[in-house]
Amino acid sequence: MNVYSITDIGKRRDTNQDYVFASDRPVGKLASLLIVADGMGGHNAGDLASRCTVETMVRYIENAEEERPIALLGQAIHTANEEVIKKSKTDASLEGMGTTVVAASVCGEYLYVANVGDSRLYLIDGEIEQITRDHSLVEEMIRVGELRREDARSHPDRNVITRAIGVRAPVKIDFFDMKLERGDKILLCSDGLTNMVEDYDILRIVRKSGSLKEAANKLVNEANKNGGRDNISVVLAEF
Repeated sequence: MNVYSITDIGKRRDTNQDYVFASDRPVGKLASLLIVADGMGGHNAGDLASRCTVETMVRYIENAEEERPIALLGQAIHTANEEVIKKSKTDASLEGMGTTVVAASVCGEYLYVANVGDSRLYLIDGEIEQITRDHSLVEEMIRVGELRREDARSHPDRNVITRAIGVRAPVKIDFFDMKLERGDKILLCSDGLTNMVEDYDILRIVRKSGSLKEAANKLVNEANKNGGRDNISVVLAEF
């Protein structure tokens, strides 16, 4: 499996509160590990939450005896959630900090995914399919028929998420698994990409790029060209 990752501050932010990890080599009992976290909170709090989450997850997975990928990803996320909550209580300036997280591992022919918040994982196999479900206010409004999907991108509450790491314990996590085919591509990203670039443009860029590096950089450039309102993180892997 080939992997490439990039994170960019965007055009409007003073700091980058995204944090990524990408390894096509074993991490503990997992054959590979991909993570994107998008922090939230005041100055320094969001980037601390995302970094703490990713580093705690990696450290936990490196030392865990659990071999089942879904169980291991879940345990790592619960541990990270407790660590972020604990850190937020040590300093008043960190109160309310949190982060999204989407994590994946390819083991054999199967992809295992866990997510909290609105950072996403897509499967690209000639078409583009969003595997994760956003934990956001606008997504809930879409599900109950109060909002059309095409209007979600411009909704004033589009950045309100309904689940996050660091808010309460235990955290509720969504899990997914699927079999991969040779040539399938996996995209993990923060909403700094998906709020600025339509899914069909993501597919077009990935399909027309000669490498994962080229595709990832073009995706970041496209998000910035369209306004770059937030930090942009992209992890691409090819099975």
